[in-house]
Order: sequence, then structure tokens, then C-alpha cells
Amino acid sequence: MSAKGQEILQTSLPELRAMGPEYFHRFFNPQDMEDYLPRIMRLIHENLDDAFVSFFQQVRAHPGMDWEWYLSATRIFMRNDEGAPTHCITLAMPIHPEHHITMKVNRLLEENNFLRKYKHIFAALTHREKEILRLMALGSNSADIAAGLNISEKTVSTHRRNIKNKLNAQSAYDITRFAQAFDLI
Repeated sequence: MSAKGQEILQTSLPELRAMGPEYFHRFFNPQDMEDYLPRIMRLIHENLDDAFVSFFQQVRAHPGMDWEWYLSATRIFMRNDEGAPTHCITLAMPIHPEHHITMKVNRLLEENNFLRKYKHIFAALTHREKEILRLMALGSNSADIAAGLNISEKTVSTHRRNIKNKLNAQSAYDITRFAQAFDLI
């Protein structure tokens, strides 16, 4: 790790080495690691010359600090005489909070965190519930949904209630946010 990286993490190279795998859990958001760590392991396993993995990651020097976003890229840096990877290098650049694109990146990253958090709930919705969720998010009332799907208003009302319960939705905003995040609208 570079001197700058050690400065940001407020630690030394010997301390980092002594941490072993705890290094990852101490400085990096575990939800992010669930996304990029398997891709890095696949990179190492496939061992292709020009391959790399790029990803956003949240980093903090200690638990009391806020997470900061970094754009990072990892590639194989060295191989042994048999051609097997021995070292990887990761370049990590902070996303400057005042850059014009930062707000958009933050919205995308927040949506990505939302998707991860609620993907199991979305997967539990039936096909019909997803159809009705989309129509609810578009502002359709029960009568319009019933007519469009050729089902009774009572059935639509039951689906609407079940959807709200499953999503723990308290408002139209919650419905719209969920439908938007999962590309229903």
C-alpha cells in the first residue's frame, strides 16, 4: 500500500500486514465487498493478461467516520514462473464531493444499495404483483388496473394491500421508489 493509502487509513504497512483478512472488514463496506470480491476472485482464477475489475467501494479509516466513495480498479500485477497470479494491484481514487457528477454517482450508488437490501423482497413478489406494482407507481387507480388486467377491483385491492405489506410501503413515494429501482417504470 502506498504511503498516501496508509495516511488515509491512519495505519502503517506492518499494522496492515498483521491484520490479515480483518483488513477488509475494518476499512471496507461489507455490502460492497459482496459485489466486487467475487469478481476479483474470478479475475484471479481466469488469469487473463489484460483483464481488470472496476468497482465503486466505500472506505473509512475507523468505525466512527463516515464512508467515503472511491472508484477502484484491480488487475493482476505479478505472476510466478508457471504463470499463476501472485500479486494484484488496486488503484483507488476518491470521488471528490464537489465534482459535478458526484450527486449523480451518489444517487446511483444509493439505488444500488437499495437494490441489494430489497432484492429478496422483489424476488418474492409474484408476476401479477409486479404488474400491479408498476401500475400503482404510474398512478393508476384500482378500477383502471382491474380494467386493464381483466380482473375484479376486489382482486386488485387484495393485491395492492399485499404489495404494500410485503414492501412495508407507507406512501406512494415508497411504491414509486421501489418500482423505479427495479426498472418497472
